[in-house]
Amino acid sequence: MKNFKEKLHNVKAFAFDVDGVFTDGVVIIHPSGELVRTTNTRDGYAVHKAIQQGFPVAIISGGKSEAVRERFKGLGVTDIYLGATDKVEALEDFRFKYGIELDQIVYMGDDIPDYEVMKRVGFPTCPSDAATEIIAISSYISSYAGGKGCVRDIIEQVLKLKGAWVNNDNYKQ
Repeated sequence: MKNFKEKLHNVKAFAFDVDGVFTDGVVIIHPSGELVRTTNTRDGYAVHKAIQQGFPVAIISGGKSEAVRERFKGLGVTDIYLGATDKVEALEDFRFKYGIELDQIVYMGDDIPDYEVMKRVGFPTCPSDAATEIIAISSYISSYAGGKGCVRDIIEQVLKLKGAWVNNDNYKQ
């Protein structure tokens, strides 16, 4: 059986849930009714870097916040599935769009709505504070909690393995 670092060599795409992965799961209700979330800017940097290096990235969330859509569009994400009641269907759409096999996808989720999609991908992963059922099916459990750098953790590991994390292009003025 391969260890998780060996499996990372096969990764060609990333897919992520939002709440509990990019956020710490705490949502503030603004007087306007909008749900306000906080995210880690280093996670955002990693997503942008992955896209720059040619990795397709999908956001698959049951939430419907347009603020979330705008945040990820600003990072360069084009595959944003909000209001996804069937995350497997969203994942299938994403993978067929890019011709990617399930075993080439990292999916990071944190709770029961992510369970079925995580059972299908080649590399299911989660934040350290994910639900017990999600931890049980994950190939890798980040040492970082949701909203605290878990997204950067997995992206950075994949890009470093492929020699695409730090290179001279990062330092051009």
